[in-house]
Amino acid sequence: MQKNTKKWAMLTIFFAASVFSLTASAQEDKTKRPSPPATASGEINGKTITINYGQPSIKGREVWGKLVPYGQVWRAGANEATTIEFAKDVTIEGKKLPAGKYGFFTIPNANEWTIIFNKVPNQWGAFKYDAAQDALRVTVKPKKSKVFNEKLIYAVNKSTVSLAWENTEVAFAIK
Repeated sequence: MQKNTKKWAMLTIFFAASVFSLTASAQEDKTKRPSPPATASGEINGKTITINYGQPSIKGREVWGKLVPYGQVWRAGANEATTIEFAKDVTIEGKKLPAGKYGFFTIPNANEWTIIFNKVPNQWGAFKYDAAQDALRVTVKPKKSKVFNEKLIYAVNKSTVSLAWENTEVAFAIK
């Protein structure tokens, strides 16, 4: 009788571990998130730039000043903090930034945005964002986008990187 009890206990433990393992695997499938992972990459003056971000959708919400409050640090995407990686040293809006991978944050406002390159690329959202770790900050002006963007989109263009969402587009120059 004791052997059967031990067998049953072992089977129960195995079954519970299997269910836990499958649940953990399902949670790791980031493509199933409401804001799935997205990547934008390209070259500017022979310098490869890669942006990884969670791509939120508007889903009927008002974005600027509401969903994304003005005057507060924003992870510039959803889920994990957005990252931007430069294969070579770059100049952004006239200021030098060494090659590397950075956490990419912004502080949006109606008439001016602060673009932030933070030395801590791998973090969840902006919850532990530390301004003391900023490698570079620049300011740029937002503009009305030519098209309505339901999903947040990053693009590496001829001489700029831009993000567009809802009716707003923000770009910063790279050399």
